[in-house]
Amino acid sequence: MNFSGFVVQLLNGLAGASSLFLVAAGLSLIFGVTRIVNFAHGSFFMVGIYVAYTLVDRLGASFGFWPALMLAAIVVGVLGGLIEMLLLRRIYKAPELFQLLATFALVLVIKDAVLWFWGPDELLGPRAPGLSGAVQILGRQFPAYDLFLIFVGPVVLGLLWLLLTRTRWGTLVRAATQDREMVSALGVNQAWLFTAVFALGALLAGLGGALQLPREPATLEMDLNTIGAAFVVVVVGGMGSIPGAYVAALLIAEIKAVCIWLGVVQIAGISISFSKLTLVVEFLVMAVVLVARPWGLLGRPQAPSRYVGMQEEPLRRSGKGYAAAVAVLGLLLLALPWLTADSPYTTVLMIDLLVAALFAASLHFIMGPAGMHSFGHAAYFGLGAYAAALLVRASGMPMELALLVAPLVAALGALVYGWFAVRLSGVYLAMLTLAFAQITWAIVYQWDDFTGGSNGLTGVWPSEWLADKRSYYFLTLVLVAAGVWLLRRVLFSPFGYALRAGRDSSLRADAIGMNVKRMQWMAFVIAGAAAGLAGALYAFSKGSISPETLSVGRSVDGLVMVLLGGIQTLAGPVVGAVVFTWLHDTVARNTDYWRAMLGGIILLLVLLFPQGIAGFAKQFADRRRSAKESQV
Repeated sequence: MNFSGFVVQLLNGLAGASSLFLVAAGLSLIFGVTRIVNFAHGSFFMVGIYVAYTLVDRLGASFGFWPALMLAAIVVGVLGGLIEMLLLRRIYKAPELFQLLATFALVLVIKDAVLWFWGPDELLGPRAPGLSGAVQILGRQFPAYDLFLIFVGPVVLGLLWLLLTRTRWGTLVRAATQDREMVSALGVNQAWLFTAVFALGALLAGLGGALQLPREPATLEMDLNTIGAAFVVVVVGGMGSIPGAYVAALLIAEIKAVCIWLGVVQIAGISISFSKLTLVVEFLVMAVVLVARPWGLLGRPQAPSRYVGMQEEPLRRSGKGYAAAVAVLGLLLLALPWLTADSPYTTVLMIDLLVAALFAASLHFIMGPAGMHSFGHAAYFGLGAYAAALLVRASGMPMELALLVAPLVAALGALVYGWFAVRLSGVYLAMLTLAFAQITWAIVYQWDDFTGGSNGLTGVWPSEWLADKRSYYFLTLVLVAAGVWLLRRVLFSPFGYALRAGRDSSLRADAIGMNVKRMQWMAFVIAGAAAGLAGALYAFSKGSISPETLSVGRSVDGLVMVLLGGIQTLAGPVVGAVVFTWLHDTVARNTDYWRAMLGGIILLLVLLFPQGIAGFAKQFADRRRSAKESQV
């Protein structure tokens, strides 16, 4: 560690902050006006660098480099505008979480489109003409192109400030950020305003990607890696705040730079690797900021949208027809191993479907009846899985007892995380749960001596009497059915009714003496225990476990399951889990471009059934019942 190295690392941080700010600024603009949590924003960044690579190759690296970067950003902006007009404009009045599902489907489609057009190999662009060398700073070499990037961020920030404060269009954008329905009531063409904002946000993301061409190769993993960091920056800065996004990008990038500079430090005889913190430092910053300042550094409480989607109806106990259908389904599931004796893989797939159903039902428990959106529910799934594996491997605990203890470990994690999370609401609550999940993932990923690190743990098998997959299937069926039934029973208990009262009107619930936050905290614990049981069953079914079980992808899968089935019905998460897991397995085994096909199917389902598959079925049944009653 020396001063010159410290300065160079700070400059690296500034260059990284500029690139991150471009993506975050576009994401912040889109959310501020349209209220869409755009998962596909990282895909625009990825497309930007790929398009820039192609244009530089066609126009020439000498004279065509800089025009190619600008053209790439414009191409991505046009792509964003087309997506908004052809897809998102059709679902603006759907619940906001279904819009998130649509943008997640876009991620899958765009990734495979890039794979088909550019191939799976990394593509490294040429150096920037005139900025290909390095400059001497305190005796150290520093890339001239990175110095250029340091100035790009403030320049773009200044241009955006002028656009938003000195033009009529900017005034409309700021007004829509505060109250978009009032802007529409005043006669402004809201549709074209949304299109322009979405196109500008996509253009900024594409520009951020194009500017990375001389710094790093274009890869298919850039979309998800970028969107995670961009979400953190936007939330830390304050949703909808462009200056906040720049401040947050600077703060996070510089903290990362300092961690790299510190390296391994001896404190009280203990070696601490600060460089490893770079995997999770942005989520640590986000967790601290949201706990201390729930609306971000420069944000403000967002105005509630008047478009709330389909009206929430009271939950009703199942009728005789529903109970009969469940009984028939139960008998079919019990007979399935014998009906599919010639296809052992079917039993394996059914175990995966059952585990996914319990995981989705646990997430729905806090998202639907409790009204708390979680982007980090995989933390409890992973805690249950690792607890079961470690208890069996390290302590020699019987597998049966580990299945009982593992959910308690997950519930303990939910008890700690939930205490902080329930103090927030909306997107901020969701992002704090994501931060906690990523922190947990980083600990598991790097604790080689205890969790096996990136290699995970192997040899996690069930007891001998469950060695046969059919026997394990029956155990999974019983435990999953019991877990889903208990979650349902809780929702029809006084606690469940109080939980929904707090969701529908927290002020009224408080006024009659309910402790809404405590009830939500308890809901977190219950959902965490159920997810932990699903994780433990998953670990023993696979015989091994890895950090992937706690990853963002696992949490997103849970969200997709709940939304695909329908968040406003109790059967929705089970239906969504079965449909999504089956589609994922079937499509992935039949085509190389399974993501695009899966994403296309999800988009089709979102457009046809914006209330979810089970929600649509419920609506259809209610209409038929009403029609019969009116005839009588």
